[in-house]
Amino acid sequence: MTIHVSPEACPALVLNADFRPLSYYPLSLWSWQDAIKAVCLDRVNIVSQYDTIIHSPSFEMRLPSVVSLRDYVKPARNPAFTRFNVFLRDRFTCQYCGSREDLTFDHVIPRSKGGQTTWENVVAACAPCNLRKANRMPSEIRMFPHQAPYHPSVHDLHNNGRAFPPNHLHQSWLDYLYWDIELEP
Repeated sequence: MTIHVSPEACPALVLNADFRPLSYYPLSLWSWQDAIKAVCLDRVNIVSQYDTIIHSPSFEMRLPSVVSLRDYVKPARNPAFTRFNVFLRDRFTCQYCGSREDLTFDHVIPRSKGGQTTWENVVAACAPCNLRKANRMPSEIRMFPHQAPYHPSVHDLHNNGRAFPPNHLHQSWLDYLYWDIELEP
């Protein structure tokens, strides 16, 4: 049985020059068009390919499934303080009740009481818990985060990101995504 795969369904995993993914979450992927452009501009090496072939009048090639950058890109040392990264640090889980639904964020020490919008004072919270806590101190309402908020490293976020793989992982990507995790005996 032959399964037709359209080129739109063939993203390329992008690795740094050291063969580590540029990012785990979101996973560093390029569309097939961007991957082909980078190959033609000699910015990447093709590590693995799909069986899908593209054609032009003077050109034919298999679509890359894994590419590595020719030049090493130094990873950021400190992750940006964004809503997404707070959720990723907290594993997309309300730090008060454990829900994964309707997430927002909460200032542990409310801004109305001098709390700052920083890594050390913001946690992921579901909307019901956030409304219940409102602008009260954790001790007033006896709502304490399961994990104290902290400033994560890029490594922390990458490790958490591995727990949330995308819906589709191509077989050719697996050796590059999980090569550095500890093996179970």
